[in-house]
Amino acid sequence: MTYPDPTSSGTGSPEPAPRARPTGTGAGRLLVAVYGVLALAATARGAYQVGTKLDEAPVAYVLSLLAGVVYLVATVALARDARRTAWATVGFELVGVLTVGVLSVVDVGDFPDETVWSQFGAGYGYVPLALPFVGLWWLWRTGRPVPRTVPSEPPHAPVG
Repeated sequence: MTYPDPTSSGTGSPEPAPRARPTGTGAGRLLVAVYGVLALAATARGAYQVGTKLDEAPVAYVLSLLAGVVYLVATVALARDARRTAWATVGFELVGVLTVGVLSVVDVGDFPDETVWSQFGAGYGYVPLALPFVGLWWLWRTGRPVPRTVPSEPPHAPVG
C-alpha cells in the first residue's frame, strides 16, 4: 500500500514550506507605530541633549540618544520583517532598559538627569520597560509557521 506524500497537495508538486507571518502586519502595525513614536521622541530628546548640554550629564544624554537609535532600527526592522535585526535590537533594548533602570535606581550619581531608560522608563509611563517584552513575544509569535488549512474534498453530487 502506498501513502500520499505529506509535502504534496495531491497535484504532484510539493507545497512550499509554511511561512512565518510578517512582523509589521495585523497587530504588528500597532507595535511598529509605538516603536516609531518612541524612536522619534527618544532620538529628538537625545539629539537635543547631546547638542546643547552634553557637559551636564554626558552618560545620561548619550544613552538617551543611543536608545533613540535602537528604537529607530527596531521600528524599521519590525516594519520590514527583518527578523534578525529585530531580534538583535529588541534584545539589546531589553538589556539596556534593565541595566540602565537598575543603575539609575542604585547609583543616582551617574544619572543626574533622566534618560529614556532611567528608572525603567518611568518618564515614559514604563512603556520602555514593557515594549521589549511585547516586541520579543511578537517576534516569537509571528516567527512560527502559519497553520495550513487542508483543502476539503468538494462535495460529490448524488448520482442518479
